[in-house]
Amino acid sequence: MERLLFLTGKLAEHSLHHVLQQIQSHSQTPSFDYQIKQIGVSVAALMTPQLIARRIPQVEQVDKVVLPGLCQGDLAPLQSQWGVPVVRGPKDLKDLPQYFGQQGQVPDLSQHSVKIFAEIVDAPDLTVDAILAKATWFKQQGADVIDLGCLPGKAFAHMTDTVRALKQAGFQVSVDSMREDDLLAAGQAGADYLLSLHEHSVWIADEVAATPVLIPARPGNMASLARAIAYCQQRNKAFFADPILDPIHFGLTQSIVRYQKLRKKYPDIPIMMGVGNLTELTDADTTGINALLFGIISELNINAVLATSVSPHATAAIAEADIARRIMFRARQDQRLPRGYAAGLLGLHDRKPFPYSAAEIAEMAAQVKDPSYRIMVSEAGMHIYNRDGMQVVTDPFQSYPGLGVQDDASHAFYLGVELARAQIAWQLKKRYVQDEMLDWGVASAQVPAEVSRGHREASIKERLEAARSQKSQAEIPPGDAES
Repeated sequence: MERLLFLTGKLAEHSLHHVLQQIQSHSQTPSFDYQIKQIGVSVAALMTPQLIARRIPQVEQVDKVVLPGLCQGDLAPLQSQWGVPVVRGPKDLKDLPQYFGQQGQVPDLSQHSVKIFAEIVDAPDLTVDAILAKATWFKQQGADVIDLGCLPGKAFAHMTDTVRALKQAGFQVSVDSMREDDLLAAGQAGADYLLSLHEHSVWIADEVAATPVLIPARPGNMASLARAIAYCQQRNKAFFADPILDPIHFGLTQSIVRYQKLRKKYPDIPIMMGVGNLTELTDADTTGINALLFGIISELNINAVLATSVSPHATAAIAEADIARRIMFRARQDQRLPRGYAAGLLGLHDRKPFPYSAAEIAEMAAQVKDPSYRIMVSEAGMHIYNRDGMQVVTDPFQSYPGLGVQDDASHAFYLGVELARAQIAWQLKKRYVQDEMLDWGVASAQVPAEVSRGHREASIKERLEAARSQKSQAEIPPGDAES
């Protein structure tokens, strides 16, 4: 039986005992023995490896030490000092049941079976350097191939120079045009893929090494697509087939049926789906659209997508496609629903937004012995508390008169920022953790928590010094003060 040591702070100790007892009572949880050690800090987020090393020189009769997920810093020195593995648990102890359900392992999302083509739709209007910059950004978001979109009726004079520059920089490149001259020139310049060839232009595939993406010569004409496929198969030429996904109210449902029929007729050919007709042309958050599309892509074993990131509401579409393909691949391999793998596609809401009830927060608040404010969120609203009491509000302005920060601009600023985050979290049913940015999935900006935590600690230090100064002034005899 594995022996675990959990390190925690004062406020979380009681809740940690309760949660671990619940976990142990679950028949499907692997058996383990545990100890809890409270190391003398109020909040687990204030724990650092250096502090822990000083307060716990050694551990005995344990196989692993589990730290709070918010504990920052390098854990390697602790492992060396104690001689046992040291890991971070979830950021919130209420997520420990899920943590143990995964045996403490983060789901492996390193694999996928879908290639992402990221289209630069305005390539003819951009310089080569600007295209390289955008390609680098798309690659960072997860793109495998950079697609250069050619605009109808507009010359792309520097197309071949762009293809060569991208290839020299290490990118895989595709060119998307309906002009045969463009496609032929792109292939001769070294493009890896050509979009889009049909039965009348598929001859270009004989002239260049690039892999063609085949489409119907006329929208919805599957017989035309079949002839283009046969042409490549007879010549043993690699290809992708794309029956084209249409926008909502312009054939969406029927186009999905075409993909299903294509896969049924050709169980083993590579298929591409362009998703921009939905993500770009629907006024809805693209996270949900991509989740649903990649579920279909997974079920039909579609091998590549052409994605775009043009509209302001679709700026994270490439990154969403990347996490979606990984989640769906892992879920398919596990023969499970796509739940519990990653929160990258949960932008507006969280599955478990309020881990603590109002009663549990009140119980923790009763243990606080210092003047520092803690902020938590439950279904009831925002809870702001310190040793002097607690307020529960749904509008931050309701709490201001009782906070006592009218003469403390720094602390008021900090509380204003945190309460604004808390209000948004309560309204949208998102998880709120004090001193942490709200998690917007793949759209989140990565800002170190130390920034806001450092501001709070500096504010507290400033107030303590001011209080000491006032106390010292009060203790000086009147005569001495005048002299």
